[in-house]
Parts: sequence; structure tokens; C-alpha cells
Amino acid sequence: MTKRIIKTSNAPAPIGPYNQAVIAGNMMFISGQIAINPETGELQNATIAEETTRVMKNIKAILEEASADFSNVVKTSIFLSDMALFSEVNAIYSGFFISDFPARETLAVRGLPKNVNVEISMIALL
Repeated sequence: MTKRIIKTSNAPAPIGPYNQAVIAGNMMFISGQIAINPETGELQNATIAEETTRVMKNIKAILEEASADFSNVVKTSIFLSDMALFSEVNAIYSGFFISDFPARETLAVRGLPKNVNVEISMIALL
């Protein structure tokens, strides 16, 4: 099986030794995204709503680079700095899906890259 690397300038460049996404067979694995604005390289996280929206826009750009969209997503992992943020993140997250939500897990973790409050990764079926 071959793998294909997905890279777009419409999402932030990786901040470590990983790719934005990798396609293996008919599955795309999207690395955890945080609220970095790809145009400025700066965090866009004044509020949890703004932060979550930026994360989802970054994921949308990666999906689009692979000619996919949120309807292709089958699994999502959401990492939060505090479970008290769950309802606000969930409200923004759900707005990016039309129907048939993917399987999901949401976890509170001790720390996230650049001290952000939310990081989201996804698996999509192409």
C-alpha cells in the first residue's frame, strides 16, 4: 500500500516532525490541528469559539486539499484543556457537519501544544 502526503498552505505548517495529513489506501489521517492562522502563523484564540472555529477551518482546508469535506469524516478526536469548554466547542464543531456525524471521543488533557485549549484530529474515508 502506498501513502500520499497532504500539504496545503491554507492550513498551518506542522510545528514538528509530522504532516498535515496522510492518505493510506482510501483513508486519510489528519493530524491534530490547533488554532494557528495559516496566513499569519499566529494563534487565533481570543475566545474558545474563535479558537474552535480556526481549528475547524484548518481541518476543512486539509480535507479540501484531498478533494474531500466533512461528510467524509468517520472519526474525530477532540482534546480539551478543560471539560468545562465542552459545550462551546461542541456548538462550533457541530456546525461544520451537515448530517451523519462521525464517531468521536472528547478528552480533557493536562496540556496541549502552545498552551491552546482545543486540538482536533480526524480520520476520513475517501
